Amino acid sequence: MLDGFARHGLFDLSVTCHGDLDVDCHHTIEDIGIALGTALKEALGDKAGLVRYGSCMLPMDETLARCALDISGRPYLTFKAKFKHLKVGDMSTEMVEHFFRSLAQTMGVTLNLKAQGRNDHHVAEGLFKAFGRTLRDAVKIEGSDLPSSKGVL
Repeated sequence: MLDGFARHGLFDLSVTCHGDLDVDCHHTIEDIGIALGTALKEALGDKAGLVRYGSCMLPMDETLARCALDISGRPYLTFKAKFKHLKVGDMSTEMVEHFFRSLAQTMGVTLNLKAQGRNDHHVAEGLFKAFGRTLRDAVKIEGSDLPSSKGVL
């Protein structure tokens, strides 16, 4: 899933994690979301010149995934996707939302994700890819001003 995010976002990403997968995937996935959110926030620096907003509609076979993002400094997640099964591969499907919540919270972004589909793998993969493409657009630099009427993000 992270590979799909990185490829579609055009991000150079390498993640190494030693978690407690012998217990379950919760802490490992949560910690990766926190670490990635922190790294992205640090990489954005003072946010001067950022486009700030991004959105994407991404079809994947029978699934349509949608993502909208505001690099606002105000963490919030809206997540609407249903999974029919408890797992996609070895990952608990409930962790898809938890990953994005952890990432949005630490990155300080408003993130809206929605997907509809019959295949749980396509739903999860579509969300990660849509997030990558959305973030790619939002972090583009256009000018040098801070994209905020309040003067702070």
